[in-house]
Amino acid sequence: MNEQQKKKTSKFLSYVLRHHPELINLNLDENGWANVDELITKSANDSQGFTFEELDEIVQTNDKKRFIFNEDKTRIRANQGHSIGIDLALKPQQPPEFLYHGTAQSNIESILEKGIEKRSRQYVHLSQDKETATKVGMRHGKPIILTIRTGEMFERGIEFYLSDNEVWLTDFVDAKYLSR
Repeated sequence: MNEQQKKKTSKFLSYVLRHHPELINLNLDENGWANVDELITKSANDSQGFTFEELDEIVQTNDKKRFIFNEDKTRIRANQGHSIGIDLALKPQQPPEFLYHGTAQSNIESILEKGIEKRSRQYVHLSQDKETATKVGMRHGKPIILTIRTGEMFERGIEFYLSDNEVWLTDFVDAKYLSR
């Protein structure tokens, strides 16, 4: 599988596992897990075909670690970013003093006024470093990196979770905790 095919398959997997499993009539359990054999079979029926070996390569090499297998590789799920209601079974954790959020210039006025909202996703996504936040922000135009005073938020009782691929998650970031 070449890089272009891997990217196309990865986007397809994100779409199906995070947002629209019904596209291929895929069953996800309450924690977002799908049966690997079912995913491969139903993806082939939708002309997105890939082998287990190709799927394994995508899971292992995806730069954002978007997907994870269970221990025996019979089930797969997206690590976070879902717009469908699933329970990732994450435990609250104390975040670092500061985390970062990358966004596009076009969003900054609204964010500074209203804060960072999860919108259609289950959580707001925060990065541990400015480099990752910059990559996220670049997806939508000129990136702006916001520093979030997460230590202060945590002290005030706001919960944070750390996904399996090291993305920090929370429900909402009030504008009063943001700085450019």
